[in-house]
Amino acid sequence: MKDSLLFTPASIGPLTLRNRTIRSAAFESMCENNAPTQMLQDYHTSVAAGGIGMTTLAYASVQRNGLSFKRQLWLRPEIVPDLRRITDAVHKEGAAVSIQIGHCGNMSKRSVAGTTPVSACSGLNIYSPTFVRGMRVDEIEETARAFGRAVNLAREAGFDAVEVHAGHGYLLSQFLSPYTNHRKDRFGGSLENRMRFMKMAVSEAMTAARGDMAVLVKTNMRDGFRGGIEIDEGIEIARTLEGLGVHALVLSGGFVSRAPMYVMRGQMPIRTLTYYMDIPWLKFGVKLAGRLMIPTVPFKECYFLEDALRFRAALKLPLVYVGGIVNRGNIETVLNSGFEFVQMGRALITQPDFVNRMREDDENPACSCGCEHKNYCIARMYTIDMKCYKDVPDLPDCLKREMERIH
Repeated sequence: MKDSLLFTPASIGPLTLRNRTIRSAAFESMCENNAPTQMLQDYHTSVAAGGIGMTTLAYASVQRNGLSFKRQLWLRPEIVPDLRRITDAVHKEGAAVSIQIGHCGNMSKRSVAGTTPVSACSGLNIYSPTFVRGMRVDEIEETARAFGRAVNLAREAGFDAVEVHAGHGYLLSQFLSPYTNHRKDRFGGSLENRMRFMKMAVSEAMTAARGDMAVLVKTNMRDGFRGGIEIDEGIEIARTLEGLGVHALVLSGGFVSRAPMYVMRGQMPIRTLTYYMDIPWLKFGVKLAGRLMIPTVPFKECYFLEDALRFRAALKLPLVYVGGIVNRGNIETVLNSGFEFVQMGRALITQPDFVNRMREDDENPACSCGCEHKNYCIARMYTIDMKCYKDVPDLPDCLKREMERIH
């Protein structure tokens, strides 16, 4: 496509990608006992072979007490050799590879985390569901240091970049948002105070990166509900991150414990979600109240672009757009609007070679990833591995009917 930026190289700090595409840190649910598997390696290798500029392993906790699922990564020394096999395989296909690091905070589960989940404040998180304990100052300081240690482990494992997760209502986001942060000490109250923990964690990551690893941060433009972060505070947070020297921002939004579908858009298939659950009382509760707890947020293409343009006007550092990318035309629109990179998650599940398909069909702006945004992959991934319903040959009839009903 004439004058397209898509297949031109671009840099994120010390790292240069072969094109402008990044596989977003969408939870794969492909680990066993919080360690990588061959399935995880095969998936990311397929995305790399499919032409992506950089693929991102998702949702790696920097501490055990930040875990939500047994099928989630916990970044620790014992798994470095297995991670190295993944990064080596991705590099052989010509792509760069990043790992998202974070802490689930009040979305952690005691059965996996080994302790009462922690957050900015004590309380009850009905979405997990679990009782939560507010963090002591010494715990905040130690968790910030854990982000730096995670970067060092990522380097040892061969990663080119890390993505610090400061959005979506996980721990750093729980400190940032006035919805979850009601602290009375220097970590609560004003936005400057609410940003303090994030600044500590990101500063530790930047120091550990030592100028030879790229550091991205995923941040909320807005939380997606009244009483959360709105655009003005989101821009101030982004400017603070820019001042800390991070190499790029991934602009997102939403809050898993309050506005979960604001992140992904569309309808949550409740029948699918409960079908795969293995906790009877939780399955029953979600069947009764799932529609109220997880309301539909209508999907549209490039659904974050309007907000993201306000951030583009306010910032100078490279920005990564994510949200509602379904075809080549979407990507061209985003890149021509001043964004350096695009991230895709669901678009690369059933068609991990989407980038190569766009290259081969270069003059077709309608070249599509094939994702119908029915969100089966999301409902399924909390219990078993991420997969599109179209790739499940033995899909139960009840779930087939649910997929047919969702438009």
